[in-house]
Amino acid sequence: MTHTTSSDESVVSTQSTPLQKLSIAVVAIISFVAIVFPSYLPVNSVLLSISLMIAMCLLRLPVPIALIAGAIVGGLHSGLDVHESIGAINDNLSEGAQVGMTYVMIGAFAVALARSGLLDMLADKMSGAVSRGVKSSSLKWGLFSIFIVASIMSQNAVPVHIAFIPVMIPPLLTVFNHLKIDRRAVACIIACSISVSYLLLPTGFGAIYLFEILLPNINSSGADYGLVVQAGQVPKAMFLPVMGIVAGMLVAVFITYRKPREYDDELTNKMVFRSEATKLKFKELMFVIAAVAVALICQIEFDSLLLGAMIGFVLLSFSGIFTWQQQDDVFTEGMRMMVQIAVIITIASGFAGVLNATGEIPSLVEATRALIGDNKAVGALLMLLVGLFITIGFGDSFASVPILAPIYVPLALSLGFSPAATIALLGASAALGDAGSPASTISLGVTSGLNADGQHDHIRDSVIPTFCHANFGMVLFAWIAALVL
Repeated sequence: MTHTTSSDESVVSTQSTPLQKLSIAVVAIISFVAIVFPSYLPVNSVLLSISLMIAMCLLRLPVPIALIAGAIVGGLHSGLDVHESIGAINDNLSEGAQVGMTYVMIGAFAVALARSGLLDMLADKMSGAVSRGVKSSSLKWGLFSIFIVASIMSQNAVPVHIAFIPVMIPPLLTVFNHLKIDRRAVACIIACSISVSYLLLPTGFGAIYLFEILLPNINSSGADYGLVVQAGQVPKAMFLPVMGIVAGMLVAVFITYRKPREYDDELTNKMVFRSEATKLKFKELMFVIAAVAVALICQIEFDSLLLGAMIGFVLLSFSGIFTWQQQDDVFTEGMRMMVQIAVIITIASGFAGVLNATGEIPSLVEATRALIGDNKAVGALLMLLVGLFITIGFGDSFASVPILAPIYVPLALSLGFSPAATIALLGASAALGDAGSPASTISLGVTSGLNADGQHDHIRDSVIPTFCHANFGMVLFAWIAALVL
């Protein structure tokens, strides 16, 4: 598959096709009926909101507009008026804004780290290897290995989450082009590796998800049933579901996106700028190590990436990597890099607030329970699929756990699932959809790096590939885990 950039083809590609126009009309009609004649559309408002949001994203509407429009339509359909729907959005923006502010700070920290020249040195070495005729396959697998390690470390050892992607990836796009690497494979590698890290490894973001969110919610929801889960049980129960993500990543790399894909070198060179790689001095290296260590310590001791990233940024300001006068420019560059993600995260919190305000999440889960009966196999599958759908709307597995736990834990125990199977079901159900949601930080981060030259579409090249490969395998493996654990 080739990316072309001629002016004629660009004009054609931006015009709406008859199918797109028809799809937009269908979405508009459904929205109108849902608002004006809600009794004619007897569907759960949560399902309606998320379905419309996904449809609008697929139709190439901006993600913030899709989130707001889907939320308002769902809210009005549920019986909320316009003021209540907008109020539910506004009331929940503060939580997303707090997270967004943290991402802005770690963006500045990541740009400051990038000014050390380490990533440019990597890009230069890779470019030099290409020019020296080193085997393409060796370079390709070397890059893939680096991305896996970097993605895992970004969740614990160097806790910058997705902020490393728009800093690390753009300088390497020229190398990708020469090696004819399909960027969708890179998207899947990064998204799957990040997911594996926080869902399985009990450090950094993994410690937050497994021990501060998943564990207490399971114990509090299962208290009336005598369920007491120990911390050591959680990673073990999540192992098999997480292996489904690993399997999906391997399918993406070795099967789905293994063929060469060509991109426009001229466009990449025009839009991606890279500074000259310089040798890192010993003093600067020590400051880099200290800054990373401080960020990690602050996350562990104070549960604050914001504080760690801020102190790390200040340390790097004293390192000589960039001048004191350049601080503001570096910070602004990091803020600009992360601001779109921060805005979408903020709006996604408002979207989640409307889903909660409809009061129809419990009815959705109860309808699932009615379909299950006493069939454990059907029950496990339906619980996973409902969790997938809800988390797509939230774009955040951390926020999905408290919503699903009060219903899923009693339901799983009443069906006879073991404590380990209950952990796997809830942990996987809340995580499904995080990678692959249009509003997920993982999907947005991947796009921010791979689309630096405008040749990687957020929906078609990030959302759909990561959704299919991270989630399908996890559904299958989590379903098996629920039945065998």
